[in-house]
Amino acid sequence: MHISKIKLALVSALLAASSYTFAAKDFLNVSYDPTRELYDDVNKQFSQYWQSRTGQQINFKQSHGGSGKQARGVIDGLSADVVTLALAADIDAIADKTDLLPKDWQKKFPNNSTPYTSTIVFLVRKGNPKQLKDWNDLVKPGVEIITPNPKTSGGARWNYLAAWAWAKHQYGSDAKAQQFVTQIYKQTKVLDSGARGATTTFTERGIGDVLLAWENEAYLAVREQPNKFEIITPSLSILAEPPVAIVEKNAQKHGNQNLARGYLNFLYSPRGQDIAARHYYRPRNENILKQYQHVFKPLKLVTIDQEFGGWVKVQKQHFDNNGIFDQIIKTNNQK
Repeated sequence: MHISKIKLALVSALLAASSYTFAAKDFLNVSYDPTRELYDDVNKQFSQYWQSRTGQQINFKQSHGGSGKQARGVIDGLSADVVTLALAADIDAIADKTDLLPKDWQKKFPNNSTPYTSTIVFLVRKGNPKQLKDWNDLVKPGVEIITPNPKTSGGARWNYLAAWAWAKHQYGSDAKAQQFVTQIYKQTKVLDSGARGATTTFTERGIGDVLLAWENEAYLAVREQPNKFEIITPSLSILAEPPVAIVEKNAQKHGNQNLARGYLNFLYSPRGQDIAARHYYRPRNENILKQYQHVFKPLKLVTIDQEFGGWVKVQKQHFDNNGIFDQIIKTNNQK
């Protein structure tokens, strides 16, 4: 979908909304852990934009947690109008287990319904006392790692896959990659349920030498405490594509179809892209990205499709019950 089509979609949504009554509308965005600050800002600016054109006020509600846990919440009845989760597999799970949205939900918005991207970096303590420069340094004796649990956290699955991809490129086989990732989790001190919890464990509780983190989450930590932390960008990481979708049955029930469409289209607008960049998500809009090139360091990024054959295969092979991650944890528990 081109920018002109996005603008047209926004205008269409606005025109449709103008026939509504102007009572405040409840609107629930169910999102993943590290997006609190991003969507606080999006909600404020979109609300002004929407009300100035339609007269309609919006009562925004947000829900945050581990992405897998959030998807399960929607499946179990959490009445989201939109979901903005960490990975496509979690929205696929909602589509597979309910009739709340179509299975081709990724075709509804540009870039497979991912308005911004991120990647995985290392957050270390100021001065980098353990001298951690790349993935191989993480498995040095005595290094304690903090990363969330891939069974509940989308960010954790990106961490796991980034480590796997580096090891496969470095050592040449999936068997070697599994050995490397097994050691990563052997040296993991705490497995929190979500990315924000892991950040709290590292930054506030002072546990661990390195946090495997969303790029935006690492930048927020450095911004808040620049004298305590710094970011290390590894030689290779993964292109993380957090997707968005309208939960169509819920939005229809709430009378929020046009509002939901306008809300997600806003994320692709220049204004929405700038908000994403200011919160350290990499915007899709190339012009906006260029304005923030001093923030986002270039690095080699692999993709889920190219490296692993897509999320359906990844989820089944690595993260379903008795998958490779479960085998890794079982192996470590036996040692």
